Amino acid sequence: GDLRAAILTEAARLVAQRGADGVSLRELAREAGVSHAAPAHHFTDRRGLFTALAAQGFELLAAALAAARPRFLDAALAYVRVAIEHPGHYRVMFDKSLVDASNRELVDAEAAAGAELAEGVATLPDPGAQADPSGARLAAWSLVHGFSMLWLNDAVNPDVKAGDPMATVERIAKMLFDE
Repeated sequence: GDLRAAILTEAARLVAQRGADGVSLRELAREAGVSHAAPAHHFTDRRGLFTALAAQGFELLAAALAAARPRFLDAALAYVRVAIEHPGHYRVMFDKSLVDASNRELVDAEAAAGAELAEGVATLPDPGAQADPSGARLAAWSLVHGFSMLWLNDAVNPDVKAGDPMATVERIAKMLFDE
């Protein structure tokens, strides 16, 4: 099989379960059922592992956003869905202390995801969004990223957590932007 992919899958599971601080290459190897040298062979160190995991997460996000075209609301829902379904990836994607931010694969994947989100925001007929596209992109990203982080960290109130996160995102996106 694809050992690199298997290690990344296990790393994502462990990060989702314990956080990035709770993952060592040795423990990752044990949990993945591979030799203790395998993670280091593929990723060199934890930074390399988390950089690859973040790049993979941005690739997943870019693909989901592309598939959600053309409406902003569908892109917003896709963004939050990726965060909720891939919490291990999502937790490392935005923690610059864990990754090599100059890594070409990561830079390209992050740019692709950003471009896809911008495409979704550009479809908004909202006059404010049309007048200030860069502000609209930041507002839209803040909305979906902020909600995703609040959801993943159990920082929303119990009534919100008991509900459907997609319905909540749809409701608040419509409050922010006229669609």
